[in-house]
Amino acid sequence: MASNLDYLDPALIPLEDKVKAFLETEKELQRANAALKNEPLQDLEQARSAAQFEQRPPTGSFDQDEFELTQTIENLRTNLARQEREIIAMLPTRNEWVKVNLGYGPSRVGAWHVPAMAGAPERYELRVIH
Repeated sequence: MASNLDYLDPALIPLEDKVKAFLETEKELQRANAALKNEPLQDLEQARSAAQFEQRPPTGSFDQDEFELTQTIENLRTNLARQEREIIAMLPTRNEWVKVNLGYGPSRVGAWHVPAMAGAPERYELRVIH
């Protein structure tokens, strides 16, 4: 019965904090991707609004919103990869689940071996069940 409470071990708190930050970064990346996908619709709406009031964009202007979203997505992907490496380094085992407390009971996190395929090197993949 004690093994069911292993996820409450205080030694796992730094790992839990990293996993929570990782999951939040994943959500931010999903929101940024959705915003980038919706960018053409927003541009169309701005064009309709400008046509209604006979406004023209300033000379030399370009779509800065799309550029900023692309940069944000790239930064989030970099942060996500860094966080994944840090979490994998903190895990006590490989190819096994570790129970952690993400705030709503036992969740699981683990690093699983991915063999080299199609020129990609072998690596460990982070998996989180929450």
